[in-house]
Amino acid sequence: MTPSYAIKNGVRYRYYISSVLVQGQADKAATLNRAPAAEIEALITSALRKQLKVQSSNKLEAQGSRSPSDQDLICTHIARVDVKPDHLAVQLSGEPDPQGGKQDRALSRKGGARDHANPNIMLIPWRKPPPKRPREIILPAGRSSHQDSRPIRAETRARLVTAIAKGRRWLDELIAGTVTTVEQIATTENCTVRQVNMTISLAFLAPNLVQAAVEGRLPRGVGIANLRDAPAEWSAQYARLGLAP
Repeated sequence: MTPSYAIKNGVRYRYYISSVLVQGQADKAATLNRAPAAEIEALITSALRKQLKVQSSNKLEAQGSRSPSDQDLICTHIARVDVKPDHLAVQLSGEPDPQGGKQDRALSRKGGARDHANPNIMLIPWRKPPPKRPREIILPAGRSSHQDSRPIRAETRARLVTAIAKGRRWLDELIAGTVTTVEQIATTENCTVRQVNMTISLAFLAPNLVQAAVEGRLPRGVGIANLRDAPAEWSAQYARLGLAP
């Protein structure tokens, strides 16, 4: 597949498209000829980080280095990715994992598994989402500042989902010990410590709110500004937004 993108309402949407389709040979294209880039890349980097977490943590502690970026991980450890209708087949670079079956079982529990026919292939469950999803907007509970029943704007949703994913990744790095302070993250990301803390707070949003954000079911007017630094209790988060749980 070939990377490509489209721009809608000022938002850039990246995706992968079949190479033969780009060349105008639609009759030779596979059934799955387009796939969302961000979703696939997030699945792969997450599975890879979990697989390499132990050995990477030990190396980074010994070297005093920072956590590698997603781009570094992909360039170093991934040779090829085949997008299948029901899974991603990730061909890893280098030698098979010396831990063998023990690592395979751990990886399987975390959303991926090794192909026993080829130990250098990591299989990640995945299905292409339907092009159109039914959306039921979360309705306001009584009087609220979010009385607009229209769904969240596409560009607002994209920024919010990206910020939530970034907050979760930074929190995972702190928990895993690949970074020890938010100051390290701020330096790496070239932002302020306050911005890092506010972004990490998005990792504690209620799962249903996160799912509604991903599916575009939040009402217009809800965004990063009024979701970050939310109360710890999920019911209080809904109450703060004036939404029905």
